Amino acid sequence: MKRTICAATALMATATAASAGGIERTTQSIGFMYEPGSYGEFSISRVSPDVSGVATSGVGPFPAGPDSGDMTGDYTSLSFAFKTDVNDRLSIGFIYEMPYGADVYYPANTGYAYAGSNADLNVDEIKLIAKYNLDGGFSIHGGLRMQQVKGNVALFNGYTLQAPTSSELGYFIGAAYEKPEIAMRIALTYHSAITHELTAIENGSPSLPFETTFPQSLNLEAQTGIAEGTLLLASVRWVDWSEFDITPYGYNLQTGSSLVDYEDDVITYTVGVARRFTDNFAGIATVSYEAQNGGFAGNLGPTDGRTSIGLAGRYTVGNATITGGVNYSWIGDAKTENPTAPGTTFGDFSGNTAVGVGLRVGYNF
Repeated sequence: MKRTICAATALMATATAASAGGIERTTQSIGFMYEPGSYGEFSISRVSPDVSGVATSGVGPFPAGPDSGDMTGDYTSLSFAFKTDVNDRLSIGFIYEMPYGADVYYPANTGYAYAGSNADLNVDEIKLIAKYNLDGGFSIHGGLRMQQVKGNVALFNGYTLQAPTSSELGYFIGAAYEKPEIAMRIALTYHSAITHELTAIENGSPSLPFETTFPQSLNLEAQTGIAEGTLLLASVRWVDWSEFDITPYGYNLQTGSSLVDYEDDVITYTVGVARRFTDNFAGIATVSYEAQNGGFAGNLGPTDGRTSIGLAGRYTVGNATITGGVNYSWIGDAKTENPTAPGTTFGDFSGNTAVGVGLRVGYNF
């Protein structure tokens, strides 16, 4: 039954591979640490967002302005993880993942004001993890995180930013309760914020460094058996996105604003049902929801909330498992703010979607 719990965790992660709130690309789950014995896995996901909007000014019926074209690039995320049991109580492991990122590419020559603008943000992270089993089904877990960040921006007005790689440490800590006889597990994990002091090259010249804080978060993950071979799964994830901004000194001096910021935190709700069809095959269906916060979204991230559905299947051959999933997201409509006339609408982004596919290969030693 414990193997069933772990399989459901992997299925859940694969089926929810498409884009989430802010610039988030993973849920930062450590579910692999509950695999029995020694275990390793490799995961790859590919997400294809389609985000476009129209300017809200111009001649003709509203909205009359030019179309932005699809301003988001497809992206690939990789991760690999390993854990082993030191003894009956202590397990150790690590995971490499790409928890955050952005790929913004406004097409050129569309007539939209941001045409030709682009931005890239790449974040890599390694976690070192320890999990200790207490009596009565309880356990505690935690560890260190090493995070690397780099990015660049080039806007339509000629502004450019290069931020070379910055590396900083953070931590995470949590606890769980398990009742294997009914395939139940409830886990709560807190990830600390990580602040980077980024070296800035603005418009081709060295500028003053600036700080960017990748937000703290809290994950609540739960699952339990509801019938023979059937599990109910749920998770709630809160991310403190209101504390995140990218505000280079020169850009702020010129405009009085940030390149990127978020007014509100994001809470993501996910529910799913996993079913074991045979001894070798299990499947899952999930639904995820993030509420729209309203207000203005950023011109480099014109989305607000999402609803998504996911399907995944897992096939076991001996000690090896292969998990594949697909996710479809309806991205929430958003309005962007005019950078030269604060408080007025600049772009209207609606009817946008994202498709994600994921593959995970695991092996129990």
